Amino acid sequence: MLYLASKSPRRRELLGRFGVAFGLIDLDIPEQRRAGEPAVDYVVRVAGEKARAGLAEVVADPDALVLGSDTEVILDDEVFGKPADADDARAMLQRLAGRTHQVVSAVSLLSHSGGSHALAVSHVTFAELDDAVIDAYVAGGDAFGKAGAYAIQGVAETFVTRLDGSHSAVMGLPMRETAVLLAEAGLGPLAVPA
Repeated sequence: MLYLASKSPRRRELLGRFGVAFGLIDLDIPEQRRAGEPAVDYVVRVAGEKARAGLAEVVADPDALVLGSDTEVILDDEVFGKPADADDARAMLQRLAGRTHQVVSAVSLLSHSGGSHALAVSHVTFAELDDAVIDAYVAGGDAFGKAGAYAIQGVAETFVTRLDGSHSAVMGLPMRETAVLLAEAGLGPLAVPA
């Protein structure tokens, strides 16, 4: 059985698009970057930790496959996680405004016999955002619970002047990379074009 180790409603929605049945594992994994740890390595590590913790929760299921994922916004090698409060969200959006940042989304699929992982790196360019736009966005609540204080699938899509990469990865689960991992694990029916 496939399990998703995530609280994210966006990941649940995206994984559901494959038409493969899956269970949910609700975990709280600390997301703390280690001193000197490269930003991309951090994202890959957290995705793996989520999958490993999820697999430990379903250890009694010999056929368990656990999918863990992490998505972070990175600017100038700084990881922009979920904002702590409205001021933090405003500060993140002010720094992202008018600049190009990376969105790194890692996926880890583990079973009791091993696993694999994939990585999607997207480059997102924001328009200049004035304080009134940022304040209105933060007041609307979409800035919270999301890396970088924005959700590309909502109003913040209007902030984006260019996206090089995967829209679904910016949402939180890279669909192509996930499809490849699931197909390699024998879950289908999934058609993954070459």
